[in-house]
Amino acid sequence: FERYQTVYASRLGAVAAPTAGLHFSKSLMKRLEIKGVNLAEVTLHVGLGTFRDIEVEDLSKHKMEAEYFQITDETAQIVNATKKAKQSVCSIGTTSMRSIESAVSATGMLKEAEGWTNTFIYHPYEFSIANSMVTNFHLPKSSLIIMVSAFGGRELIMDAYNEAIKEKYRFFSYGDAMLII
Repeated sequence: FERYQTVYASRLGAVAAPTAGLHFSKSLMKRLEIKGVNLAEVTLHVGLGTFRDIEVEDLSKHKMEAEYFQITDETAQIVNATKKAKQSVCSIGTTSMRSIESAVSATGMLKEAEGWTNTFIYHPYEFSIANSMVTNFHLPKSSLIIMVSAFGGRELIMDAYNEAIKEKYRFFSYGDAMLII
Protein backbone atom coordinates (compact mmCIF):
# COMPACT_ATOMS: atom_id res chain seq x y z
CA PHE A 1 0.00 0.00 0.00
CA GLU A 2 2.72 2.49 0.87
CA ARG A 3 3.83 3.15 -2.68
CA TYR A 4 0.35 4.53 -3.45
CA GLN A 5 0.40 6.99 -0.55
CA THR A 6 0.83 10.71 -0.96
CA VAL A 7 3.73 12.50 0.73
CA TYR A 8 1.47 13.57 3.56
CA ALA A 9 -0.38 10.28 4.12
CA SER A 10 -0.06 8.77 7.57
CA ARG A 11 -2.68 6.01 7.75
CA LEU A 12 -3.16 2.92 5.63
CA GLY A 13 -6.67 1.81 4.68
CA ALA A 14 -7.61 3.08 1.24
CA VAL A 15 -7.72 0.86 -1.85
CA ALA A 16 -6.33 3.73 -3.93
CA ALA A 17 -4.35 6.89 -3.28
CA PRO A 18 -6.12 10.24 -3.15
CA THR A 19 -4.56 11.05 -6.50
CA ALA A 20 -4.75 14.85 -6.50
CA GLY A 21 -2.27 14.68 -3.63
CA LEU A 22 0.23 12.85 -5.82
CA HIS A 23 1.06 16.21 -7.41
CA PHE A 24 2.52 17.42 -4.11
CA SER A 25 6.12 16.76 -3.11
CA LYS A 26 7.66 17.34 0.33
CA SER A 27 9.48 20.32 -1.19
CA LEU A 28 6.24 21.86 -2.51
CA MET A 29 4.51 21.29 0.84
CA LYS A 30 7.38 23.09 2.61
CA ARG A 31 7.24 26.00 0.14
CA LEU A 32 3.49 26.36 0.75
CA GLU A 33 4.07 26.34 4.50
CA ILE A 34 6.80 29.02 4.19
CA LYS A 35 4.38 31.18 2.17
CA GLY A 36 1.90 31.01 5.04
CA VAL A 37 -0.52 28.46 3.63
CA ASN A 38 -2.37 26.72 6.46
CA LEU A 39 -2.28 22.97 5.86
CA ALA A 40 -4.94 20.73 7.38
CA GLU A 41 -5.28 16.98 6.96
CA VAL A 42 -8.34 14.81 6.48
CA THR A 43 -8.59 11.05 6.19
CA LEU A 44 -10.78 9.32 3.65
CA HIS A 45 -10.19 5.68 2.86
CA VAL A 46 -11.00 5.65 -0.84
CA GLY A 47 -13.04 2.64 -1.93
CA LEU A 48 -13.49 1.05 -5.33
CA GLY A 49 -16.99 2.52 -5.59
CA THR A 50 -15.41 5.94 -6.21
CA PHE A 51 -14.23 4.69 -9.60
CA ARG A 52 -17.38 2.86 -10.71
CA ASP A 53 -19.29 4.25 -13.67
CA ILE A 54 -22.57 5.99 -13.00
CA GLU A 55 -25.18 3.81 -14.68
CA VAL A 56 -28.36 5.73 -13.88
CA GLU A 57 -29.84 8.66 -15.79
CA ASP A 58 -31.38 10.18 -12.65
CA LEU A 59 -28.37 11.03 -10.47
CA SER A 60 -30.50 11.00 -7.32
CA LYS A 61 -30.80 7.23 -7.82
CA HIS A 62 -27.02 6.58 -7.77
CA LYS A 63 -25.76 5.03 -4.53
CA MET A 64 -22.15 5.61 -3.47
CA GLU A 65 -20.43 2.91 -1.48
CA ALA A 66 -19.64 4.08 2.04
CA GLU A 67 -16.05 5.12 2.76
CA TYR A 68 -14.43 5.78 6.14
CA PHE A 69 -13.41 9.37 6.90
CA GLN A 70 -12.02 11.37 9.78
CA ILE A 71 -11.84 15.11 10.40
CA THR A 72 -9.92 15.99 13.56
CA ASP A 73 -10.73 18.92 15.83
CA GLU A 74 -7.37 20.44 14.87
CA THR A 75 -8.27 20.28 11.17
CA ALA A 76 -11.71 21.79 11.80
CA GLN A 77 -10.15 24.66 13.77
CA ILE A 78 -7.60 25.42 11.02
CA VAL A 79 -10.22 25.36 8.27
CA ASN A 80 -12.76 27.38 10.22
CA ALA A 81 -10.20 30.05 11.15
CA THR A 82 -9.29 30.30 7.45
CA LYS A 83 -12.97 30.64 6.47
CA LYS A 84 -13.60 33.26 9.16
CA ALA A 85 -10.61 35.25 7.87
CA LYS A 86 -12.26 35.13 4.42
CA GLN A 87 -9.23 33.35 2.98
CA SER A 88 -9.40 30.60 0.39
CA VAL A 89 -10.02 27.03 1.48
CA CYS A 90 -8.69 24.67 -1.19
CA SER A 91 -9.65 21.02 -1.22
CA ILE A 92 -6.91 18.84 -2.64
CA GLY A 93 -9.03 16.35 -4.53
CA THR A 94 -12.53 15.03 -4.66
CA THR A 95 -11.94 12.63 -1.77
CA SER A 96 -11.01 15.51 0.53
CA MET A 97 -14.02 17.44 -0.73
CA ARG A 98 -16.36 14.53 0.02
CA SER A 99 -14.87 14.23 3.52
CA ILE A 100 -15.26 17.88 4.43
CA GLU A 101 -18.73 18.10 2.92
CA SER A 102 -19.68 15.11 5.10
CA ALA A 103 -18.72 17.07 8.23
CA VAL A 104 -20.52 20.40 7.94
CA SER A 105 -22.13 21.89 11.03
CA ALA A 106 -25.56 23.55 11.08
CA THR A 107 -23.74 26.91 10.88
CA GLY A 108 -21.88 25.91 7.70
CA MET A 109 -18.55 25.36 9.40
CA LEU A 110 -16.37 22.25 9.44
CA LYS A 111 -16.80 20.05 12.49
CA GLU A 112 -14.79 17.22 13.96
CA ALA A 113 -16.26 13.98 12.65
CA GLU A 114 -15.40 10.35 12.11
CA GLY A 115 -17.38 7.60 10.48
CA TRP A 116 -18.61 6.45 7.11
CA THR A 117 -19.85 8.59 4.26
CA ASN A 118 -21.70 7.72 1.10
CA THR A 119 -22.15 11.37 0.13
CA PHE A 120 -22.63 11.72 -3.62
CA ILE A 121 -22.17 15.29 -4.78
CA TYR A 122 -23.86 16.38 -8.00
CA HIS A 123 -25.48 19.52 -9.42
CA PRO A 124 -27.19 21.39 -7.87
CA TYR A 125 -25.13 21.19 -4.69
CA GLU A 126 -24.16 24.07 -2.43
CA PHE A 127 -20.59 23.57 -1.25
CA SER A 128 -20.07 24.73 2.32
CA ILE A 129 -16.37 24.55 3.06
CA ALA A 130 -13.93 24.82 0.13
CA ASN A 131 -14.04 27.58 -2.47
CA SER A 132 -11.27 26.14 -4.65
CA MET A 133 -10.05 22.67 -5.54
CA VAL A 134 -7.12 20.84 -7.10
CA THR A 135 -8.30 17.75 -8.95
CA ASN A 136 -7.19 15.35 -11.63
CA PHE A 137 -8.87 14.97 -15.00
CA HIS A 138 -11.38 12.20 -14.36
CA LEU A 139 -12.99 9.67 -16.63
CA PRO A 140 -16.49 10.22 -18.07
CA LYS A 141 -19.42 8.65 -16.19
CA SER A 142 -17.54 8.73 -12.88
CA SER A 143 -18.83 10.24 -9.65
CA LEU A 144 -15.62 12.28 -9.66
CA ILE A 145 -16.30 14.20 -12.88
CA ILE A 146 -19.87 14.76 -11.70
CA MET A 147 -18.62 16.31 -8.45
CA VAL A 148 -16.04 18.45 -10.27
CA SER A 149 -18.78 19.67 -12.65
CA ALA A 150 -21.02 20.53 -9.69
CA PHE A 151 -18.17 22.54 -8.17
CA GLY A 152 -16.79 24.33 -11.23
CA GLY A 153 -19.86 24.40 -13.42
CA ARG A 154 -20.45 21.88 -16.19
CA GLU A 155 -19.72 24.25 -19.09
CA LEU A 156 -16.42 25.49 -17.65
CA ILE A 157 -15.30 21.95 -16.78
CA MET A 158 -16.20 20.66 -20.27
CA ASP A 159 -14.20 23.55 -21.78
CA ALA A 160 -11.23 22.54 -19.61
CA TYR A 161 -11.61 18.90 -20.65
CA ASN A 162 -11.76 19.82 -24.34
CA GLU A 163 -8.55 21.83 -23.93
CA ALA A 164 -6.96 18.94 -22.06
CA ILE A 165 -7.85 16.53 -24.87
CA LYS A 166 -6.52 18.96 -27.48
CA GLU A 167 -3.25 19.41 -25.56
CA LYS A 168 -2.96 15.65 -24.84
CA TYR A 169 -3.16 15.92 -21.05
CA ARG A 170 -3.06 12.67 -19.12
CA PHE A 171 -6.35 11.59 -17.60
CA PHE A 172 -7.31 9.51 -14.55
CA SER A 173 -5.33 8.65 -11.44
CA TYR A 174 -1.78 9.36 -12.52
CA GLY A 175 -2.62 12.15 -14.92
CA ASP A 176 -2.55 15.90 -14.99
CA ALA A 177 -4.41 18.16 -12.59
CA MET A 178 -6.33 21.41 -12.65
CA LEU A 179 -6.98 24.15 -10.14
CA ILE A 180 -10.60 25.30 -9.96
CA ILE A 181 -11.05 28.74 -8.36
